[in-house]
Amino acid sequence: MATKTEIPIRLSIAWLREQYAAGTITPEDVVRELVRRANEDAEMNVWITPPEPERIKPYLERLRSIDPKEAPLWGIPFAAKDNIDVSGLPTTAACAEYAYVPETHATVVERLVAAGAIPMGKTNLDQFATGLVGTRSPYGETHNALRRELISGGSSSGSAVAVARGHAAFALGTDTAGSGRVPAALNGLYGWKPSVGAWPTRGVVPACASLDCVTAFAHTLEDALAVDEAVRGEDALDPWSRPIPRLPSSLPSKLLVPKGPLEFYGPYAEAYEAAWNAAVERAEATGLPVERIDVELFAQAAEILYGGPWVAERWAGLGDFIEAHPGTAWPVTERVLRSGASGTYDAASVFAAAHRLQRFKSEAKRLLGDGALVMPTCGGTWTREQVRDDPIATNSAMGKYTNHCNLLDLCAVSVPCGEAAPELPFGVTLFASSGKEGLLEAAARRFAVRTPTTEVAVCGLHMRGLPLEPQMRRYGGRFVREDATAAKYRMYKLPTEPAKPGLVKTESGGASIRLEIWELPLETFGVFVAGIPAPLGIGKVELQGGTEVPGFVCEAVGTVGAEDITAFGGWRGLEDSIVRK
Repeated sequence: MATKTEIPIRLSIAWLREQYAAGTITPEDVVRELVRRANEDAEMNVWITPPEPERIKPYLERLRSIDPKEAPLWGIPFAAKDNIDVSGLPTTAACAEYAYVPETHATVVERLVAAGAIPMGKTNLDQFATGLVGTRSPYGETHNALRRELISGGSSSGSAVAVARGHAAFALGTDTAGSGRVPAALNGLYGWKPSVGAWPTRGVVPACASLDCVTAFAHTLEDALAVDEAVRGEDALDPWSRPIPRLPSSLPSKLLVPKGPLEFYGPYAEAYEAAWNAAVERAEATGLPVERIDVELFAQAAEILYGGPWVAERWAGLGDFIEAHPGTAWPVTERVLRSGASGTYDAASVFAAAHRLQRFKSEAKRLLGDGALVMPTCGGTWTREQVRDDPIATNSAMGKYTNHCNLLDLCAVSVPCGEAAPELPFGVTLFASSGKEGLLEAAARRFAVRTPTTEVAVCGLHMRGLPLEPQMRRYGGRFVREDATAAKYRMYKLPTEPAKPGLVKTESGGASIRLEIWELPLETFGVFVAGIPAPLGIGKVELQGGTEVPGFVCEAVGTVGAEDITAFGGWRGLEDSIVRK
């Protein structure tokens, strides 16, 4: 049976908690709809092990024995990148020959399940987490959530698109060189990358074990932080795990912005540059001091990742498999991995690079202090066809502003920052020193571009719990408060099917009518208004406090012969009287 409450594409933990508490939907309702969406989007290559009801059923049944008040993620569906172990599901790292079926969850998954979250399945990725484009997978190129001709970003491609397309409320990715931030920016999401070691990596297929982080994709910063709260903490069985508590949110002392022009690339380079300039203006409007700095230090650190001995660490983790299964890996992936076995780097060069990097870390720590660095998450994007034609150069460009992060032991959050062009999201990344996620939390809230909205006075079937509430949700509506009109209105029961209220302002004999105030994004408000049938429409509604907001009104001619229901004080008053009878 379908639920009467429409489940939004921009699924959030807060909304699910609200609906569960109200009893308007169940986790079973949510899973059913999300499975449908995943099946509908099958050609987008989001999943390797897609959501299936029978596999999810044990997690739903388990919820019956858990008190939602004691489980902060009770009934919250999430996706896991397919290099993160979920018990009983194959871990492929996007290579069928590598696959194994773990008997236990990765630590982060175990902690999420303990908090009541529901693992939906395993998402596609650039094979062995080697790539930033989302096209290096034998399971298909993951399409961008908004424009399918464009790349989704990698390597956590499927995780980002699963959230953006409404297949999950949040998703786990991994990040060694930007894989937890690039897909977030390209699909209009938040990408939360904790300090190295803050989230355990036990049960994660290593890319560069000393640098790897598990990350979260979400529509809101609050959701990413809820995941952080559930999974952060040392794992005694994980040699890379460290006790790094998340300190309370506090504003950074300053925002650091690159000095001089930056390099942009791809078919939308000019649009990205314009979006970046707007983002710098946004930084200057936060009220925080803005300091322009030379970012050559970060560029030099980034070069070490693929131009230094860390490529050998990738080979150390996967070389035995590649040697035992020649030709089974994705061609460009095998080429990248084998570069770590070239013999270019001897022991002395490893130490030389480590010493150089240590100097960079020290310089970066002094430079950042209690501030946050702001950079574009990506300097552009590509079509999937362009990546096929030049897989190395296009992939390399995507890491230009991300590769330095883990090498320098920084934490980061990719923040949606409007659009570079229609359906082309733009994002910036905020960086801070290890353990200073609290600075990122506060700065992200100050920095994020808030979608412009308008209040709408709703007096009938669009109110909470009534038949047209799903329409409000579908257009991005959010309930704000209960209110009432000034004592200048009369309400009529219109002879429509179904019956609807008509609110008419009158010069005399009016009363105060109870209603609800909702908030709608301006970008969907026009489409919403266009669908309202006559004699109803949107006009200015005067509230009891004297302010005016857009709201549902009715042409006086439409009330001819209609029943005057003003005495009931509002549509709910009428419905309550009918129930009592």
